[in-house]
Amino acid sequence: MQEKQGFDQVLDGLRASRPSEATLYKLSNLHGTELRLLAETWPSLPTANRQQIAARLVEIGEADFETDFCEVFKVGLTDTDPQVRAAAIEGLWEVQDVVLVRPLIRMLQQDSSTIVREAAAMSLSRFALLAELGDLPSRLPDLIWDALWAAEHNLQEDISVRRRAVESLAYFDRPEVEQVIEQAYEDEEPMMRISAVFAMGRSGDERWNNQVMAELEHDDPQMRYEAVRASGALRIAEAVPTLSRMVADPDVEVKLAAVWALGQIGGSEARRVLEVCYEQGGEVLQDAADEALQELDFGDGSFEFPLWNADEEEEDELDWGEDDE
Repeated sequence: MQEKQGFDQVLDGLRASRPSEATLYKLSNLHGTELRLLAETWPSLPTANRQQIAARLVEIGEADFETDFCEVFKVGLTDTDPQVRAAAIEGLWEVQDVVLVRPLIRMLQQDSSTIVREAAAMSLSRFALLAELGDLPSRLPDLIWDALWAAEHNLQEDISVRRRAVESLAYFDRPEVEQVIEQAYEDEEPMMRISAVFAMGRSGDERWNNQVMAELEHDDPQMRYEAVRASGALRIAEAVPTLSRMVADPDVEVKLAAVWALGQIGGSEARRVLEVCYEQGGEVLQDAADEALQELDFGDGSFEFPLWNADEEEEDELDWGEDDE
């Protein structure tokens, strides 16, 4: 009885206009009676509260890996509010439980909200990868493929959903994927083209190297970002000179992506640039370079490296642009 009373206080805290951080943390690792009480109470909470709780649990879960709000998010999947449903899907991003596959497919096919269908299309990508790795029951890969294929080819569907379907289909090693990516890359909608470049990197297929490199210096920073990430994913050695300049890109996200990509590709030139970033960049760039160098060392089997001391002439090679801090 005392345990129930204690959780009743948590439920009361969820009804507050802004539930406290302490209250939200008590929703981690729910099971048994507490989970049942939450599921019974959840629909009666004001919509604004449910939206706020779901969004904040996603943020907490991303920042604190010791928390586990999966059961709360599963409750949120059937919420009447689309923002809550979309947040619940996002919150379950790391969960590989195959019982989620069919609900996600239903949401992609039937949900009335575009943001929920988009979230479902994105979320199915991890199961597409598991399918290619042979880690799903035999019938599920075709169900996932068929749902994503139908969404991508449905011209009445919102482009935000169709582009996410392209990205998820890219994990499949099937001949039709090449055509899907080609058509997306030729689409007149800029966001579809951006997703096509994302899909090129995700596919792991070097046939896309030239298209990816062609987009590295695009005017749109979103396209540059995806091209940089794809060049790293595909480990395009020919992209290193351009990526070396892009560590000074005016867009901070592009700049950090270039650092990451250099760590993925490796080689002496990539290492030299990363060491310059580590020694001469701002704090954010230094942290990114440190991670990239660790990745580079792990890839070549070396776990210690002497930091390169740039002389004044070599330091001048890189114009850092705007402060990255």
